[in-house]
Amino acid sequence: MKKFRNKYRIPSSRATFWDYGWNGAYFVTICTKGMEAHFGRVAGEKMILSEIGQIAKKCWLAIPNHFPFVKLDVHVIMPNHVHGIIIIDKADVEMGEITDNENQSPLVETQNLASLQNHTSLPKNKFGPQSRNLPSIIRGFKAGVTKQARTILPEFSWQPRYHDHIIRNDESWNRIANYIVNNPLNWQTDKFYI
Repeated sequence: MKKFRNKYRIPSSRATFWDYGWNGAYFVTICTKGMEAHFGRVAGEKMILSEIGQIAKKCWLAIPNHFPFVKLDVHVIMPNHVHGIIIIDKADVEMGEITDNENQSPLVETQNLASLQNHTSLPKNKFGPQSRNLPSIIRGFKAGVTKQARTILPEFSWQPRYHDHIIRNDESWNRIANYIVNNPLNWQTDKFYI
């Protein structure tokens, strides 16, 4: 394991071949610190949101107000985590024209899905401006929930990281969307069940 400033550093879980500012659909899971059930409870196979759960829902639905290039698909607020599909859909002018280096023709992207083309000639995920990408969207969401939740519960906190999955095709999208929608129904067998 590598060290940073003489401390062990856990490697990033982000895909090193991918720029998380690129257009695409991303499945994200964001958990509360210690998997504490701050967002409510599942009763009768339905999620009953607490006051903090209502805040999380409101902040999730407000993401496109703060990031106009984002579209939201299905999501669910569970007792101790949030699942959702975030779609980054920047206009071509905003993205800049990305071309295939061999023939200088623009790459064709799939609508709302991560391109399956080889991105070896494109820039890799790197440190730099972090205001128009998936990590900045998640940071904004977590900060909004935290600020409001701490007026109710001062010790409210998130786990420092989150899980993401780049959705690459319709089959994967449908499977993930089905999982999200049915999460309350399957709560007792879920790996996050408490």
